[in-house]
Amino acid sequence: MSLRLFDTATRELRDFTPREAGKVGIYICGLTTQGAPHIGHIRFAVAFDVLRRWLEVGHGYDVTLVRNVTDIDDKVLRKAADAGEPWFALTYRNERLTAKALDALGVEPATYEPRATGHVPDMVTLMQTLIEKGHAYVAPDGSGDVYFDVRSWPDYGSLTGQSIDDMASADDADPRGKRDPRDFALWKGHKSDEPESASWPTPFGAGRPGWHLECSAMARRWLGDEFDIHGGGIDLRFPHHENEQAQSRAAGLGFARYWLHNAWVTVKGQKMGKSLGNALEVRHLLEDTRPIVLRYYLTAAHYRSTIEYHPGSLDEAAAAVERIEGFLERAGRRGEIRPVSAADLPADFVESMDDDLGVSGALAVVHDTVRAGNSALDEDDDEAALAAAGAVVAMTEVLGINPLATHWGSGTSREDVAAEQALEALVRAQLDARQSARQERDFERADEIRDQLTAVGIEITDTPSGAQWSLARPARGDVAAAADATRTTDLTSATPGVEKAQG
Repeated sequence: MSLRLFDTATRELRDFTPREAGKVGIYICGLTTQGAPHIGHIRFAVAFDVLRRWLEVGHGYDVTLVRNVTDIDDKVLRKAADAGEPWFALTYRNERLTAKALDALGVEPATYEPRATGHVPDMVTLMQTLIEKGHAYVAPDGSGDVYFDVRSWPDYGSLTGQSIDDMASADDADPRGKRDPRDFALWKGHKSDEPESASWPTPFGAGRPGWHLECSAMARRWLGDEFDIHGGGIDLRFPHHENEQAQSRAAGLGFARYWLHNAWVTVKGQKMGKSLGNALEVRHLLEDTRPIVLRYYLTAAHYRSTIEYHPGSLDEAAAAVERIEGFLERAGRRGEIRPVSAADLPADFVESMDDDLGVSGALAVVHDTVRAGNSALDEDDDEAALAAAGAVVAMTEVLGINPLATHWGSGTSREDVAAEQALEALVRAQLDARQSARQERDFERADEIRDQLTAVGIEITDTPSGAQWSLARPARGDVAAAADATRTTDLTSATPGVEKAQG
């Protein structure tokens, strides 16, 4: 089956055919860096990271992914003014926090990550084209504002299936100079209460770009007049994506051929957001949650399904990750785990991923394979167990949750392998001693050995083929304690009088 994706514009599943054979261009609306990212913000990046990986691994495409940074807009200026700091300092700090969060969750770096402030000449060019074609106008009041004339474009509203007359007024600028209250701002003239640094000269007057114009200009600059996929959160469909498509196509650009939108992360049925007081910042969650667990949590639901966060959510994800890790640890002690090739991925996994990135079905295949692999280990069928492990590694790599990936700190160096082998020999000797004690009916000694192993984090599972062991995983609260211990060690080992750099 070929890859099929749900196109928001046509409201149907469509076979995916790239504009250029073997290559795919993707533009994703990144974050407005007005604050530190929470998991509601970050979900889009994880969802489209899975898409990118599947396009590359499952279909062999050369993917160019552009994810922008909205580093200038009304919210940025307002937050900076409230904080009493330069807007560019606020946005850069939050841009770094966002990059750190994405890296922590294993999101692959974008091919390019443009900032809106670096593309003002591209925006001016696009505005001039729209004015020349009769789809935009300069406000007659001398404010320097430039607006898109929505009634000049008959297709306006097609992305979201709306009629212009049913739309609310655009609230992105003062309506004083608008021909129609639904016209949206391409450019906002400089105001006396705004910093001079947030203003750029143009033929229409000094000012700054409107939000919608920014993305159209950046997408065109780095992906061309037409590209394959435009993605983002479902809340961006209107007005942002509707306006992007209208202004780009009115300028004569083909723009996006497919539109994909991910759903929200909600808390008690409400969209996660700072205004609701339910934001869960990534940096704080990672204080007591392993990054791979948070990544699993955000990956496990279909990208178009809402994720409802509740206090036990991450515990459920942790248990799932630990089942995968436990199997791979057991299998790794029987021989080398070699990931299968893309051509040898389980058919059910491929079918699920090709069906609009069906990660729920794909994860079901992963866990079925883990169960089959554990059964093979119990039966001492090392060949079958290692084959299952190779499939699990390959499948989880596609999803960005491969426990053996170096990103998650899994040991793959020669020293790490040697340490694992030494640990295996030591634990195996203890298990042999325990088995001997049991055969001699010295159950007190057998229990003592088990308790000693448990005390140092070794979990024992008795199977028909003998005792198996695995490393115990820390509880969520223990992660924070370990992090605190690490920070304490760093401080005590630092050079006296020299503070460590933060962030």
